[in-house]
Amino acid sequence: MSTAAMTMAKRVLIIYYSFTQQTRLLVKRFSQGLEQQGVEVVAERLLPVAPYELPFRSVLRLVAVMARTFFRHRDRIEPLSDRCYESYDRIVIAGPTWSYNPSGPVLDFMDRYAEKICGNRDVTVIISARSYWRLNYFSMRKTLLKCGAKVTPPMVFEHPTKEPFRFVGLIMQLTGRMVRKESSWFRRHYPGYGHSREQFALAFEQGVEMGRKITAK
Repeated sequence: MSTAAMTMAKRVLIIYYSFTQQTRLLVKRFSQGLEQQGVEVVAERLLPVAPYELPFRSVLRLVAVMARTFFRHRDRIEPLSDRCYESYDRIVIAGPTWSYNPSGPVLDFMDRYAEKICGNRDVTVIISARSYWRLNYFSMRKTLLKCGAKVTPPMVFEHPTKEPFRFVGLIMQLTGRMVRKESSWFRRHYPGYGHSREQFALAFEQGVEMGRKITAK
């Protein structure tokens, strides 16, 4: 690629937090879709100073963490790399929904970095959620708009399994108690934790679509 072509390349910064790796996998496929359209992708993973253990040692410990996130507890993150302050054509913020809210690391990012990184930029939010993601998005959108960001419609990926198996499966996964026998009654209703192959394929397609729109400008 020539120097001129590299100079003209569109750039997207993806800032994300992933606890159980579901958001990371969505971001990976989304990034591949962008790159297929010739977009340069820079991915910055948010790293908590004091990360949670996985699996949790007990259900009680998990409940305590869920209560903290319900009240929007911030988990302080490590400083962002210098590349986050460069020029980009689009900013993407991706993360899970925790107890109706953005995760603790994402909340800390929004408090301390959103204005510097997202101010006066086009910003898209990607949400991985079991369910009940709207409060998460509206909270982030409110903060981003205060920063002067232009917020596009969110990309939301809900875990596909039906309730109550989706909730029970989450608890079992996070506490390391998932039923492993594929032929069990529970696994017939809950084939596995997280997003489906179809959703990862959709993330790729949405990356392609965003790439087309950005490169067309």
